[in-house]
Amino acid sequence: MKTEELKKLLSSLTLEEKVGQLVQVTPDFFGNQGEVTGPMTQWSMDEEQLYQLGSVLGTHRATEVRKIQENYLAHSRHKIPLLFMADVIHGYETIFPIPLALASSFDSELIETVARHAAKEAAKEGVHVTFSPMADYVKDPRWGRVLESNGEDPRLSTALTKAYVRGYQGENLKNESHVAACVKHFIGYGAAEGGRDYNTVDVSDVELYQNYLPAFEGAISEGVKMVMTSFNSVHGVPVTANTSLVQNVLRGKLGFQGLLISDWAAIAELKAHRIAETSKQAAQKAFETSVDMDMMTDCYLKELAAIVEETQATEALDAAVWRVLSLKNELGLFENPYRGLDTTVDLEELTKASYEAAVRCAVLLKNEGVLPLKKEEKILLVGTKAVTRDVLGAWSWIGEMEAASSLSEGMGKIVSTLEILPITDEVPDWQAIEEAASRADKVVIAVGETSEEAGEAASRTDLTLREIERTVIQTIYKKNTESILVTFSGRPLVLTDVEPKVKAIVSAWFLGSQTGTALASLLSGARNFSGHLPMSYPRSVGQLPYSYQEMSTGRPKTAENADQKYISRYLDEENGPLYPFGHGLSYSEFVYSDLRLSNKQLTRNEQLTLSFTVSNLSNQAGYTLPQIYFQDAFTQIIRPKKELLAWQPVSLEPGETRQVQFVVEAKDFAYVHSDLARTTDKGTFHLFLGTSAEKELSTATFEYVG
Repeated sequence: MKTEELKKLLSSLTLEEKVGQLVQVTPDFFGNQGEVTGPMTQWSMDEEQLYQLGSVLGTHRATEVRKIQENYLAHSRHKIPLLFMADVIHGYETIFPIPLALASSFDSELIETVARHAAKEAAKEGVHVTFSPMADYVKDPRWGRVLESNGEDPRLSTALTKAYVRGYQGENLKNESHVAACVKHFIGYGAAEGGRDYNTVDVSDVELYQNYLPAFEGAISEGVKMVMTSFNSVHGVPVTANTSLVQNVLRGKLGFQGLLISDWAAIAELKAHRIAETSKQAAQKAFETSVDMDMMTDCYLKELAAIVEETQATEALDAAVWRVLSLKNELGLFENPYRGLDTTVDLEELTKASYEAAVRCAVLLKNEGVLPLKKEEKILLVGTKAVTRDVLGAWSWIGEMEAASSLSEGMGKIVSTLEILPITDEVPDWQAIEEAASRADKVVIAVGETSEEAGEAASRTDLTLREIERTVIQTIYKKNTESILVTFSGRPLVLTDVEPKVKAIVSAWFLGSQTGTALASLLSGARNFSGHLPMSYPRSVGQLPYSYQEMSTGRPKTAENADQKYISRYLDEENGPLYPFGHGLSYSEFVYSDLRLSNKQLTRNEQLTLSFTVSNLSNQAGYTLPQIYFQDAFTQIIRPKKELLAWQPVSLEPGETRQVQFVVEAKDFAYVHSDLARTTDKGTFHLFLGTSAEKELSTATFEYVG
């Protein structure tokens, strides 16, 4: 529809019809059962209101979408198509690894490919918008929703968030294989106090601008069509009613002009926050904040028309409705209300893509010579996750668990002799486990979380393995020290007590539909491990929240003063993690050498090239992940001792040597100052080439002269 026609349509709507465009409901209101991701409240509407609504969330099948859309258009006065949205977080029916696992690839191209596949499969079932990517900055794995995140580094998260947007939206939303993206949750949701979901957030402006905004800014720079507000408060005000934050920062500083939607029931929950006494007050606060669409409450539906009349806010209402109509127009819904329903997908291609992503995302944390497994070895597979198909993750609401590949199925194809002892919540036969461990050449112990134990509303204070799982590990350790621990989880776990009792550890996260097949390929050495941690594994939950970006302190712990009392340290634990950000092992042996800088000085208008060589000395092809960190020697406010600057997954054949280059410029070293301006200080900068935040291989120094 041309712009003039769209303006004419807007002007023809009644006040009530305009309000209707700003309301989103589930398919239940149209007689269909949909996805539920929040509390259901009892509220109703008459038939006239029903056929004025703007959006539906949580449909599943194309037949359902077609039925709802046909019925709606048959009763709608202006025939404005409904906008259908859904949680397509890491795949639709074909499930890919959870986002935290995908971040383990450190590979923007892989993320973009996954998002493109997910969009295509969702679009053919009538989805127009996905509530993804999640750009929340996270440091606390007690919070279950870290599984949707890109991990603890804002620069990495920004790059991957941008890749999701590109993959979902493509170059043109008229292409019916793409969907609009909705970046979430603006803002600070990942800083929930105590790691408890929906809890209060208290962050400084400097922290907000330095670490929380960049990924959202990245999404907006890629043209993301929607933003979702977060449940939490910032500066004492829930974001859904935080006019200053939304208007001045999101709409102002970041320049977002698209559609802003509340999270599930967040407008009505302003009453529970006790900043609104009535639904009308809640609606008015959210509307003044410029929240365009009310997800799953009747606050706008019942109260907004009166608010607009009383406050003479017609212009603001028209602006909100215009953003809704414009998105529908960009998606081509006025020309084809059944957009995407006639497209098809290549299921074989999706399966291959899911497998490849799973292979790239598992992380080998430890290996003392027990991996890879050999086909002729007698292998015992034991544990709570040995045979389960619960490997998809919390947001796989459409994926079929029964169709997922279990670890036992995958391993059955790679070893000749496989004994399987699944562990349930019942007391196991400990003697049988000991005897089986004694017979085996090696033992694979599969343990970890269920899908329901990680994700939204799945906060935990204890991140260790369950007692029965720890007992299994101890029991096997007494009889067979050649053991491999495979952990399934949606977050980093605390493995400090069990790490000494196994010779290898694999973080399998939740890897999706091809989990078992992918893990079998990795454990057997048919494929090489290439994943690296996007989030540190803590030694203790008492360290949380934790990030490798440790700030400088007046009394730092060093090698020289480690035995002193009055330094920044714990009495009962080391300061650092069990496994740091960026850590990940491989079957290949990589050697880095000859780090060079193109210049010892950098000016404002020049670029600096960092080069070095990487060699694969082994007889197996594999990926390595060169990581460049930096430290600004002297700063206006305290800064981290080390920050990620650049990275690049590098694939090398056996014996291959390659030169790797990173090109950086002054803005890459900028940080947020006390006046909230992001600028680069003149002075000395130290660079560190390594394979994790803690493993430095070589260093270099340059001067920024402005």
